[in-house]
Amino acid sequence: MEHEGESYYKFLSEGDVSISRRRKEWWSKLPEETKKLLEEDAKYFLHQALSTPCLDVLAECEGIYITNIAGKKYMDFHGNNVHHVGFRNSKVIQAIKEQMEKLPFCTRRYTNVVAIRLAKKLAEITGLGKCLFAPSGNDAMEIALKLAMGYTKRFKTVSWWDSFHGAGFGPASIGGEAIFRGEISLLPGTNHVPPPDCYRCVYGHSYPDCNLECAQMIRYVIEKEGGDVAAVISETIRSTPYVPPYEYWKEVRKICDENNVVLIIDEIPHCLGRTGKMFTFQHYDILPDILVIGKSLGGGIVPIAATVAKREMDVMGHRAIGHYTHEKNPVLCAAALATIQYIEENKLVENAAIQGEYALKRLNEMKDEHKLIGDVRGKGLLLGIELVKDHKKKTRAIDEAEAVMYRCLEKGLSFKLTMGNILTLTPPLTITREEMDKALDIIDESIHEIEQQTT
Repeated sequence: MEHEGESYYKFLSEGDVSISRRRKEWWSKLPEETKKLLEEDAKYFLHQALSTPCLDVLAECEGIYITNIAGKKYMDFHGNNVHHVGFRNSKVIQAIKEQMEKLPFCTRRYTNVVAIRLAKKLAEITGLGKCLFAPSGNDAMEIALKLAMGYTKRFKTVSWWDSFHGAGFGPASIGGEAIFRGEISLLPGTNHVPPPDCYRCVYGHSYPDCNLECAQMIRYVIEKEGGDVAAVISETIRSTPYVPPYEYWKEVRKICDENNVVLIIDEIPHCLGRTGKMFTFQHYDILPDILVIGKSLGGGIVPIAATVAKREMDVMGHRAIGHYTHEKNPVLCAAALATIQYIEENKLVENAAIQGEYALKRLNEMKDEHKLIGDVRGKGLLLGIELVKDHKKKTRAIDEAEAVMYRCLEKGLSFKLTMGNILTLTPPLTITREEMDKALDIIDESIHEIEQQTT
């Protein structure tokens, strides 16, 4: 698939794809050993646009760095958002080793001390009451949907277009990305509304003179569905095209309360400090009915996610809504506890806020210097740079953004693209000022070089 202007970007919402012209050019420059391994990988794995065929072959990772088999190191400002405590964190590894030597697995129908400790800790730091663990964020979202439907005795949902909540049938149905929704049968009753995109408001408004039309549309859909909506589902902040204004979530929380609709907040990628608070919803002074977390919970080593809910929502004891083999796996729970402890003891939430504020200041300075940068936004270490061809028309600079990404890779910086034209930056929360400056210098230089080529 080649670039086709604005019509192309709908396939690029979650990340840069493996089927573009520039990806082929990137492959052509790789060492022969890497090419052979990538060909073997492509031979045995089913192909899918966001991964296989792959970008490169990795050999090591540590801290903020990933290293390929040729020995080239990249600062990883992507990391699938699992690397909050840095790759190969020794404290997490030690906790895993110790647990494996004692109780490596917990048979179904039994519990264990470390699982109970994790559940108690999550209740404490979220302000919610009860949880279930799952092997992935997708599975945790499935639990949340079942719980909301069981609690309300309804089945319909409202969520954002352009959102991502997982790749399974349920989460892909409530998600709003074309690349996950094409050529498959989806769940019924999944309503979608435009997201709170203040830079590209679909209603043609400018904040704050907008009456929060994006939030009012949620009310409109709920009322039109005649009392059948079980839940509103959304990330607090999309990764990272949309950072809603403070009043948005206040209004959505109010709308849900007035209509007895469950509010499910998806913080799978952002939980545990990414935005400068332990949970992103805390920036907006609201409390969800159900919170879904994952990714970084496993310390960048093991897969574990959780559905955390208010105590009054514990109404599905007669059903099995999350009957997973590794539901209370003690090794996964030990990794999660060690991760949370490391974040708290090393004040990584505070570091995310400090380094993120500094980075956003520098990005705004870069915006004034570069004609390609249309907007910068973010909270903490969840940052986005939107590249456009025209500041008035806000035409997406899709090819230019991909060119910048590959130029940054050549210079030793890895990140992903969102919506085709947004450089999405999510480094580990352990990052230092020196490392941040180095990464921003690479982006600055790369954008300048691509701008020189396109003038």
